Parts: sequence; structure tokens; C-alpha cells
Amino acid sequence: MTAGSTDPARTGLSLMDSPDLMAPAGHYSHIATHRGVAYVSGQLPVTPAGATLGHEPFTVQAEQVLRNVDACLASVGTSRDRLLSVTVYVTDIANWPAFDRLYAQWLGSHRPQRAVAGVHELHYGSAVEVHAIAALD
Repeated sequence: MTAGSTDPARTGLSLMDSPDLMAPAGHYSHIATHRGVAYVSGQLPVTPAGATLGHEPFTVQAEQVLRNVDACLASVGTSRDRLLSVTVYVTDIANWPAFDRLYAQWLGSHRPQRAVAGVHELHYGSAVEVHAIAALD
């Protein structure tokens, strides 16, 4: 649990960072869990060593983002087959078909609720960011 987190025994709330990812660069936690649900903060194409991939092709960025989501889910004992909701932000909607193909391969037959939003820009010059919500139980 990160410093400043509330007592999970009292509130059922836990805030934590994935040990497999670079610590957040801002004032947030990678994952919040509460009452059987995990909320994964928006994941950018940043490697576990902290290298930003905004200069890499879209597919490389998207693959890293999905690996980061997996790392967050694994750190709280859940997985992509427990995803309930996924929000995807892309800076160029023309990349959506490429993302959708990777996403379908990544999830297989599991089809959680999903939203996609075209945005003007993302941090570190990234082309894609993913936020997710998953069941723990």
C-alpha cells in the first residue's frame, strides 16, 4: 500500500502500485481496490524501467499499455478475463482499428464494456492510454 492510504481493515479501500511497473510520476496510485472491484489508473506506454515510448509506432505503444494493465491486474490478484469496463484514449482515431485488433487478441472471447475517446494529446507524446475496472471476486 502506498503512503497516505487509508486502513483497508477499516474501510475496505486499498491503494497500491504494481511492483512490476515504474512508480507513478504523479500523485496517484496504479490501482485502487474497494468492495471487490479494482480500478486501474490510466496506463500509458511506459516500460517497467520508466522509458516512455511516445516516439515508437502505435502498435508498440498499445502493446506496452496492455502489458501495463496486465501488471496492474496481476498485482491485485485478478486478470483481464475479470475486466468489467475499459476506457481507451487515442490521439488519432485512425489508429482505432489497429488497437481493436490488438485488444481482441489480448482479450480473446471476453468482451467487457468499452469506450473509446479521441483526444488532442496525451502525456509524454503518447498515442494511447487505457483505464480499466475489474472484478476481484
